[in-house]
Amino acid sequence: MVLHLPASKKPLRLGLIPEEAAARRPGVPVTLDHDMDVAPEAGRELTFATLADLVDDMAARLWAAGVRAGEHLALYKRHNFDIYVLACAASRLGAVPVLLSPALDGTTVRALLDRLERPHLLTDETKLSAELAGLPLSDIAVGVVVPHGDRPGTVGLDSLAGAPRRTPVRLDGDQPALMTHTSGTTGVPKLVVHTALSLRGRYRPQERLVSLIRRRETYAVHVSFVHSRLYMALAVMLEHGMPIVVVDHGEPERVAPLFARTRPGIVETHPNSFVEWEELVDHPLRPLSNVKYFSGTFDAIHPPTIHKLLSASLRRGPVFFQFYGQSECGPLVARWYTQRNALRSNGRCLGYPLPGMTHLRVVPRGGQRPSKKTPGYIEVMSDGRAVTYYAEDERYGKECNGRWWRTGDVGYRDRWGRVHVLDRAVDVIENVDSTLEVEDTVLGRLDELVELVLVAGPSNEPVPVVCTRNNVPLDPDRWRRAVTDFPQLAEPVVLPLSELPRTATMKVQRIELSRRLRERLEPA
Repeated sequence: MVLHLPASKKPLRLGLIPEEAAARRPGVPVTLDHDMDVAPEAGRELTFATLADLVDDMAARLWAAGVRAGEHLALYKRHNFDIYVLACAASRLGAVPVLLSPALDGTTVRALLDRLERPHLLTDETKLSAELAGLPLSDIAVGVVVPHGDRPGTVGLDSLAGAPRRTPVRLDGDQPALMTHTSGTTGVPKLVVHTALSLRGRYRPQERLVSLIRRRETYAVHVSFVHSRLYMALAVMLEHGMPIVVVDHGEPERVAPLFARTRPGIVETHPNSFVEWEELVDHPLRPLSNVKYFSGTFDAIHPPTIHKLLSASLRRGPVFFQFYGQSECGPLVARWYTQRNALRSNGRCLGYPLPGMTHLRVVPRGGQRPSKKTPGYIEVMSDGRAVTYYAEDERYGKECNGRWWRTGDVGYRDRWGRVHVLDRAVDVIENVDSTLEVEDTVLGRLDELVELVLVAGPSNEPVPVVCTRNNVPLDPDRWRRAVTDFPQLAEPVVLPLSELPRTATMKVQRIELSRRLRERLEPA
């Protein structure tokens, strides 16, 4: 019998969160490292009060542009914090923001807009002149809104300044409230439908963790503005009155002075960015010296990287929290690392489900008892689970078994009940126990590597794709010594880090990388 503590039935309405936070603590700072496209005049030093007013203002302008409750507003523009502001503004009107990654190509965006059946589209001149050029937007979207300008067939938000403010619309908690999309590694992305109640479910474990932090810490975040993770993170930090630093430009040389000035105590970003930020450990400005808590989601982070980051903090007992989760469900499993245990830890061991809130089981594959050698399918239960894939209910239903949801990952639980995630089911290579474990091990032995991805080659052989620090040549002798335990590996393929195909959250697209390798390695 699973002991489950149901989440609150109070809907989490994104459009009201900034206003509620401002009512409690109006002067708490929100610092940006860039100007917002829709409101460059707002500058980079905001407060909870100015953020709330900006959301209210943009909601009024969107209403004047024709956006109404229950309608879809597809947001497809260059990466910028104003995506968050506009999504909250749409939510305030009772509309459903649909977050589309700026990295999506025009063909994919067309397919998603067609699936939405003529939504409102908020985009910008860059997208209209490139990815969206040539598309019949008047047929695809009921209206096209841009931050500014007077391009024919569009409405500029700048021209709607001063529009009358609107009373917030409070839809029922089980109505669609937000749509994000999957990575699309196996085709056109799926549109994941979240409700205000499912958002409350995924908010709960994150809020519980932050409530244990006894002092106000500045929270610095560098994650995709179109990922649901950002919306939950900011909801928690606004609720607790934490100063916020929003990072768009994650290059170490730009992050160092920003963090040296704002002194964050909590830092969250993608695994790939944490790898890049290893450069900050020995930076003369000591930008990470005040960090007490590092937080990693989206994908597992290699233990050597965790150890290096923790060593940069001058705080007593810094901690690295690692969460295993999914776009459809939010955080599911967690563990933490310290300087003492990071290097000794098994990077495949992701900890325990969150007591009373998330639950996990491992289902046998091919009738074999789940173990490291025969991993099973990982299924989870959570109040934070999305309710469907938009216009693809049947596809969503195939992953459901009652309240259990199949994540697409394979792994096992050890004798202590800890969850070990070995691979995505579609990434399994026949003669490799875990591609991720091989990557962790070899990266721990070779400091000159910044990334290693093991994918299937033309004959399904395991091919290591490696990226070296500063693109220095790979030493073949050091490589051979590092992979002695893995004789089944093919010869490594060395690529610049920038050539790895990635999702919006910077995960390596392994299927696409494997496809490119097959083209490169197969005989003509």
